Amino acid sequence: MKCLILASGFGTRLYPLTIDKPKAHLEYKGVPLINHIVNKIPVDVGMVVTTNKKFEPDFCRWMSALKRQISLCVEPVLTPEQSLGAIGSLNYAITENRIEDDLMVVAADNYFEFSLSKFISAFDGRTTLVAVYDIGDRSKAAEYGVVRLDGNKVVEFEEKPKSPKSSLVATACWILPARILPLVSEFASHGRKDNLGDFITHLVKIDSVCAYVFDELWLDIGSAEVYYNTR
Repeated sequence: MKCLILASGFGTRLYPLTIDKPKAHLEYKGVPLINHIVNKIPVDVGMVVTTNKKFEPDFCRWMSALKRQISLCVEPVLTPEQSLGAIGSLNYAITENRIEDDLMVVAADNYFEFSLSKFISAFDGRTTLVAVYDIGDRSKAAEYGVVRLDGNKVVEFEEKPKSPKSSLVATACWILPARILPLVSEFASHGRKDNLGDFITHLVKIDSVCAYVFDELWLDIGSAEVYYNTR
């Protein structure tokens, strides 16, 4: 298994905090957000981190201070207007790194306290697994991708629905079995590249997706307001 940390966004919703700093490098509890993820990844899992040309120097400096080996995947973009989008970034990293293994995908603006080792242990090797959190309030769930479960199977996934059918939200932490990776390229080729959750919606319709429900703390650092309120 490999782990892909998606960190190539420009963080425009966090301006001015991220005009000259990658969103993944904003500090939470005294260290960059991305460090919390890296520190949870088992040592036998290889890591790839995406970035863009603008923040490539920042990530090179960050990597030089780590004890873990990481491959940096630099997208050929310099501005938000050139961004590949979340699905485009996922597809680019898989293609450029020739990834053919089972792949854990984590967005770098996630903060979570559940164990990635336990998450990996729950993966059956064949079925896409998504980490799911009960936010406890359907009105708040409307801001995220909402899932409906039958047991641990995801039977419906709606991105930011007006009337959520549950308070369970999908986090940007998945495990994609190797057999699913070619579908990423196919999905991206149809121009649907912006919203990461759209790919899970697609998989729910054509394949099986299971949920790993956790109750430890989870934060989605999507805006400056959220960031300041969680510090």
